[in-house]
Amino acid sequence: MASRLTEISLDCHDPDLLAAFWTAALDWVVLDAEDGLVEIGPVRSDDSALLDAVRSGPVAPTMFLAAVEEGKEVKNRMHLDLSPIDRTRDEEVERLLALGASRTDVGQTGEESWVVLADPEGNEFCVLRSLAPGHFSL
Repeated sequence: MASRLTEISLDCHDPDLLAAFWTAALDWVVLDAEDGLVEIGPVRSDDSALLDAVRSGPVAPTMFLAAVEEGKEVKNRMHLDLSPIDRTRDEEVERLLALGASRTDVGQTGEESWVVLADPEGNEFCVLRSLAPGHFSL
């Protein structure tokens, strides 16, 4: 049996600020919060049902936002890719910009099929092609 990806951890200055951004961006909820640490993710069932689900196959990970003193200095070595499911890529970019994201340059040429943004603390992420009906099909 393999391991499962269950959490993604993101160091930040203001976990509450990033929780507000990422819950709105991903249609997630705050699952738990304490001083300096916020866990966000999809709405989930009780712990025993979640454990059964994780053991039987992959589930969406949660994200831990942890307060740290040091600041972000360089491009992330790992980032999230988002795929809109009910609108075009460009409409999703505009929605995320309105939530507090910003455009950022990590060396892209302008010919990419994705758009690079940063969350309110500068963590890069990409918005990929739309998976909405009529925009993507198999």
